[in-house]
Amino acid sequence: MRAGEETYEKHGESYDGEVTVTTDGLPGWLAPVVRAADTVEPEQLSRFLPPESGRGRQSAVLILFGEGARGPELLLMERAGSLRSHAGQPSFPGGALDAEDGDPDSTGPLRAALREAEEETGLDPAGVQLFGVLPKLYIPVSSFVVTPVLGWWRIPSPVGAVDPAETARVFTVPVADLTDPANRATAVHPSGHHGPAFMVEGALVWGFTAGVIDRILHFADWERPWDRARQVPLDWRS
Repeated sequence: MRAGEETYEKHGESYDGEVTVTTDGLPGWLAPVVRAADTVEPEQLSRFLPPESGRGRQSAVLILFGEGARGPELLLMERAGSLRSHAGQPSFPGGALDAEDGDPDSTGPLRAALREAEEETGLDPAGVQLFGVLPKLYIPVSSFVVTPVLGWWRIPSPVGAVDPAETARVFTVPVADLTDPANRATAVHPSGHHGPAFMVEGALVWGFTAGVIDRILHFADWERPWDRARQVPLDWRS
């Protein structure tokens, strides 16, 4: 059984009457993402996987797909520059699980992803249809064990930075821009780490967020050939 499969059932099964994960009624263009979520292995998403010891702070992010004027798009936010962790970085909405979210190995990440998205962006969770969960990943610099939760923005709602101390801005990015080779590069961290990056909506998306986007595009067969030799150096404070 693949990591994460035991945490949810598809086709409308709900948890405690509060959280439902279903693929019913999704737009056809999301079918490749559903297939990718069903088949991808943890090591295919990242070389950074949760420690076998179980250590790490449980967290979740919401990877929210919507449909805008230019077609499919993703919801992202930019973290405030004053934050101690990942300051100024574009990211998915999300954060650490709270006690009220429940079991981190069951429905806790689902509730946390929706709760954090609402707190950070003002998103109305009632308009979001959760349709999948990717394997848990790990962010070594912050010791977060992250569950990526996939959502369809079935009923769009107004969004924006709820707390400027935490969120600088909230924005959507067309998938067409993410797959455009002109917007892609390899980010080079001062530590020597190399990883995918996207230059979209006036932001440089890199790190964990860019890595997950890159893998989704790849396994959904949305990726277009791009110049991996094109490098973007990151600031030493990153």
